[in-house]
Amino acid sequence: MYLLSEALYFPPVQNANYEGILAVGGDLSTERVLLAYKSGIFPWFNPNEPILWWAPNLRMVLFFEELNVSKSMRTILNRGIFEVTFNQEFRAVITNCRSVKREGQMGTWISDEMIEAYCKLNEMGVAKSVEVWKNGKLVGGLYGVDLGTVFCGESMFSKVSNASKVAFIALANQLKKENYKVLDCQVYNEHLESLGCREIHREEFMKILKT
Repeated sequence: MYLLSEALYFPPVQNANYEGILAVGGDLSTERVLLAYKSGIFPWFNPNEPILWWAPNLRMVLFFEELNVSKSMRTILNRGIFEVTFNQEFRAVITNCRSVKREGQMGTWISDEMIEAYCKLNEMGVAKSVEVWKNGKLVGGLYGVDLGTVFCGESMFSKVSNASKVAFIALANQLKKENYKVLDCQVYNEHLESLGCREIHREEFMKILKT
């Protein structure tokens, strides 16, 4: 595990340990965070603990032709009960991602420091959000880092059933239209798998990222 200094540098992703941790320390400056994503690395750590930088051996991604929209989900989308916007309420989305409780999780890794770092990236046009509305209220959404041909999803939230799925499907469809290569979802979970995401090896992900 590499200890970062003030220098803007990350070691090769192949140096990550078996858990996927590559480095520790550094800061969340826009320059360092952007360099991390461009290098196939992302920050993930608990509040009040040292910053951990990850490059897991297996990467959860969505290839757009593999997007899985169930019959019941198609019915919900066709009913038009949700409205979707893009990059209109970034701070509200990331704040909700922190505050909305998730089953099986005791807390959140999205600290005040993380929120401010990604809001700065949003001001630069790099971090972006998807908002889902119902009856004029924000009920779901997601945010991530846009690298131009790869979108790195960070977190999503849902206040009503299926709202986060609506956000994910809307983003995937939009990225496909714009000829993005892949939607990066970082690490495995069953919710993402149900939407068509799957794990690929780090080497394959890096090839996609660097092409």
